[in-house]
Amino acid sequence: MNKQKKLFKTTLAFIITALLLGLVFLAAVNTGSLNVGGRQLWNGLFKAYDQEVAAVYFLRFPRIVISIFVGAALAVSGVLFQAVLKNPLTDPGIIGISGGAGFAGVIFVAFFPKLIGLIPIASFMGGFTAFLIIYSLSWKEGLSPLRIVLTGVAVSSMFTGLASAFHTLSGGDLSGVAAIVEGNITMKTWEDVKIVLYYIPAALAAAFLFAGKCNLLALDDRTAKGIGLNVNRYRITISIMAVLLASVSTAVAGIISFVGLLVPHIARIFVGNDHRLLIPYSILLGALVFLTADTLGRILAPPYEVNASIIMAVAGGPFFILLLRRKAKYGS
Repeated sequence: MNKQKKLFKTTLAFIITALLLGLVFLAAVNTGSLNVGGRQLWNGLFKAYDQEVAAVYFLRFPRIVISIFVGAALAVSGVLFQAVLKNPLTDPGIIGISGGAGFAGVIFVAFFPKLIGLIPIASFMGGFTAFLIIYSLSWKEGLSPLRIVLTGVAVSSMFTGLASAFHTLSGGDLSGVAAIVEGNITMKTWEDVKIVLYYIPAALAAAFLFAGKCNLLALDDRTAKGIGLNVNRYRITISIMAVLLASVSTAVAGIISFVGLLVPHIARIFVGNDHRLLIPYSILLGALVFLTADTLGRILAPPYEVNASIIMAVAGGPFFILLLRRKAKYGS
């Protein structure tokens, strides 16, 4: 009976989250001066040319698609990092992965602005460098969750500060640099969508294939090795996937924190700790959370916009403090 209740709860969570994502998608499409109904949107996209639908297609759709995939990628990146580092406080933005990726992306955009397709690779190199720094500085006869957070915050501040300083020294004239530093997705195009679609879906699929290994990494290292798991190999492999997801997201949408912290914790409430369910549900919930944040940013202070990264910082900051206090209370 308990299994049936759990299955029902999990199925209901997936259905409700998918429906909410669809509703927020429609709200995002119609947020702004142009409003198109579902039938008009369908006809304009698939049957006959419609000027209003065309405007929505070229101005809003890229931003919406990027929000969905970036939210999913950051959420799953957080799930993977928490599995690898055995630390529920881990988020690619908090521990400096996004900061390292953002700094590398800023430098690459500034010096090679025409090679936009290679920005994710440069960001990945920066993100992985940040991960190696954090991992090496946090290791002392094991990984302490608090030491990872403190080291990550320092590394994140360093890279974010360097990126902001470079942006300032450039006179603020480089729009690509500004978009990464500020987490701004207002002027994204279908070319940016192509970059997202080239990397993120494949990385999400790979993450799902390693869901079973993530479950085993939750065990004590000695136990995991005792059942034949090559802990170090899978830890490195899964870390690379997590860094890739966070780095590509940063290259396209800028430095964004707390999606990878908030979403996994909320997801565990609804679907539990089994990564075979946690990863696909985090994809849905991450897309919903970040698309909602971006849509709210467009309607909170018209005619101005509040970046989704700011919305997530405001929402995620108190949540992070609460988790940090909880960990300290239990001496972890």
